[in-house]
Order: sequence, then C-alpha cells, then structure tokens
Amino acid sequence: MTSFQPETVAGQAPPADSVHPRDSRTDAPTSVSRLNDTIRGFIERWGSVWVEGEITSFNRRGGNVFGRLKDLGTESTVAFRIWSSTLNRLPKDLKVGDHVVACVKADYFPRTGDFSFSISAMRHVGLGEQLERLEALRVQLRTEGLFDPVRKKKLPFLPHCIGLITGENSDAEKDVHRNAELRWPRVRFRTKHAAVQGERCVPETIAALKALDADPDVDVIVIARGGGDPQTLLGFSDERLLRAVATASTPIVSAIGHENDRPLLDDVADVRASTPTDAAKRVVPDVSEQRALVAQLRARLTGRLTQRVLHDIAQLEQVRSRPALRTPHSMLTARAQELWMLSNRGRDIVDRRIEGERRRTSELGAGLRALSPLATLARGYAIAQLPDGSVLRDAADAPVGTVLRVTVEQGSVAARSEGVVPDAVAHTASTAAGAGERQPVATERSDAPAPAERPLDAEATGDGVSVGPA
Repeated sequence: MTSFQPETVAGQAPPADSVHPRDSRTDAPTSVSRLNDTIRGFIERWGSVWVEGEITSFNRRGGNVFGRLKDLGTESTVAFRIWSSTLNRLPKDLKVGDHVVACVKADYFPRTGDFSFSISAMRHVGLGEQLERLEALRVQLRTEGLFDPVRKKKLPFLPHCIGLITGENSDAEKDVHRNAELRWPRVRFRTKHAAVQGERCVPETIAALKALDADPDVDVIVIARGGGDPQTLLGFSDERLLRAVATASTPIVSAIGHENDRPLLDDVADVRASTPTDAAKRVVPDVSEQRALVAQLRARLTGRLTQRVLHDIAQLEQVRSRPALRTPHSMLTARAQELWMLSNRGRDIVDRRIEGERRRTSELGAGLRALSPLATLARGYAIAQLPDGSVLRDAADAPVGTVLRVTVEQGSVAARSEGVVPDAVAHTASTAAGAGERQPVATERSDAPAPAERPLDAEATGDGVSVGPA
C-alpha cells in the first residue's frame, strides 16, 4: 500500500492524499489514488473464493484468457482473467456455455480502477442450462429440416432494394451501407431499426422482418449486429425469430457478431455472413469486377468473331482458287458439247422408235383387216342368221318358211327359206355361178319384220355359214 505523508499547512485544507476516504468531506476531499489504494487494500483481505457459474465469454488474447462468468439463476455476471501460467493447468476444452466451478481471487487495479477476478483453478460441472436449451433447440430444428441447404433460397445477383434490420445508429448499419455503396453506388436500402439485445430484441426484429418480407420492392433482407458476448446474442437464437426467418419468402442474410459468434440464426438463414462488412460483399457485386468481367467477355467475343471471320475468308479464297471457279466457262463448254451429243442421240433413238412402232402398227392393221369378217363379206359372201340371232351353219336348221337375215358387205336383207337345196342343184348353181351365170338365191323376201339386229362382231370369230355369191 502506498504510504501517504500529509503535509498540512495552517489555515489551509489538508492535501487530498492525506485524507482517508472515511474522513473525506466537502472542504477536505480525498484523492482518486488514495481511494483506489484503499479499495485495493480492502479487497486483498477477501482471499480466494470458489464460485459456480456458466461461461458466457471466453476470449484468448496474447496467451491469456479474458471472459465472463454468469450466475445460473439470474443475469448477474463477473469478469475474470486467466493468466497463461494458470491456463496450462486448466482443462483444454473450456468454452462458452460450460457449467464450471472456479477458484477466483478479487483483483483491483488502482491505476485504472478496473475490477476483475483472477482464476487459479476451474473444472467442469456440466453443460450450462442455457447451452443445454440451445443444443436441444438446435437438434429439434435440424430434425425439422430448417438447416437443410435444399430449402435455402439463392441471393439475387443484383438486388434493386436491400432490407436491413439492425440497431439504430449502430456501427453494423454504417458498415453495411458503406461497403455496399462502395461496391455498387446505385444500391438502395430500406432500413428497419430494432433492439439487438435484451427483451425487446426478438419481438422488434420479428416485426421488422415481417414488414420487409411483405414489401414487394425488397429483394433480400440482412439482419446485422456488431460483436458481443454470447449472452447479448441470445436473442438471435430465439425459437420465435428462427421460425419467422424460416417461413419468410425473401432471402435472408445473417450477419451477427464476429467470425467466432455462431447464433442459431446463422444456421436457419439462407446465407451466413461472418460480419456486417462480409454481408455487404455477399449481397451486392463489385461494380469494378463486373465491368472488368464484361470487358473480358467482350474481348473474348471480339477475338472469337475475328478468328471466325478470318477463317471463313481463308476458306472462301481457297474455294475461289479452284479451277472450276477460276474458269467456270470451260466447264460449261465441255458440258454443252456433251449435252448436244446426248440430245442428238436421244432424237435419233426416238425417231427410230417411232418409225418402228409405225411399221408395227401398219402390220397389225393389215392383219386385223385380213381377219375381219368384213373382208370376207367384201369378197361376195353373206352371213345368214336365224330369227334368234344365231348364225345358220346347217341347211337343215332352216326348213321351209324360216325367216332369215342375210348380211352382206353393205347392210342386211330379210329372206325366207324354201327348204334344203339338193346337192346336184347346189352343184349346178355353183357351176353356173362359176361360169358367170347368176342364179337366184333359194330364199324369198318376207314382209315380216327382221329379227332384232345383233352386232356383227359378236359372231366375228365364229364359222357362220356363208350364202354363195349374191
């Protein structure tokens, strides 16, 4: 303890360092140094104390640990320090949320007036009640599929309007705005302020989330908060907020605390950003990078098109250099001569074919005329037909009085049979006819109507009986 040497002067107030805190008054105050030294002397008499609590903060800096220990039943906390020499003797798995029993000794620094506890021993009792609740909620939400990457929505490439939920006038708000505007100057924000710790944190954050989710202009929502110990971040692990985030239709980015802070909101949100600055980088693209990418793509496209055009020009020149295209008239001349020869040959073949068919037609016509019954009639023969139209082939089929139809070269005449002519008479008639004497036919014309005419061609192929020369 500092030894104070009061130097009093008669008629003046005593020096502040000479006044003990219990003797201080308005006209004789004590000094800050004397007060701090008195407090330190009082605290040093406490000695070491065993205390039970839950670790809510555990930060390593320079080989030492600085953290806070929370009461299990209330919100009371104390700060503690673990020096590197002591840390080597403690369990290696100490972390936030552990339920521990620690041997602490009060430590007061007169120069700064800071009060904390130095830990000389610490052991596990089990998971803290708070950590147990968070772990149980984590398991439940994972079972329900709220952590499943399949259900998470993708961020838009370039959001026109960003919804931001953060504390009023907070550093997180400034970081998001500044970094987003540096990357894309034309980006717009729609900010909703809400408490980021304490009892108002959850209801105000949910109300802001619903308002931004219902806004059709908002393309993505960022929930941002600066760093803090796990105790102050509990609101972002609340089940009500987590389920509201899971049911939102707008993509949500969680930017809570620092890299080591992992509230359950990070697992439920569509994208987890380690810091508010990281959230701004994830939400909007860098305009300079996009311009460089566009320039690169345009250069590649120009190179490809130029290469293609040059290749096509070379191909065209190669085609044009071929003989067929260099002197195309030679190919036409050769083909014209060949075409003339082929046309003459075709004309000769057609003429010969037509002449041959003409001769064949004449031959067939002559044969047809020779076989036609009309030619027989033209030589002086006649065809006799019975009343039923059949050709008379036997004289016995035409008794006396039978009406006959006699067809000659030019038309037909009606006749009546006088009966069968004896062979001698027939022979005499034939002889007389051969001598140029015309004998009357042994028929007589009848006034009875002639039988129905039948086409001569119907009996053209038959062997009808011919009446001698008329």
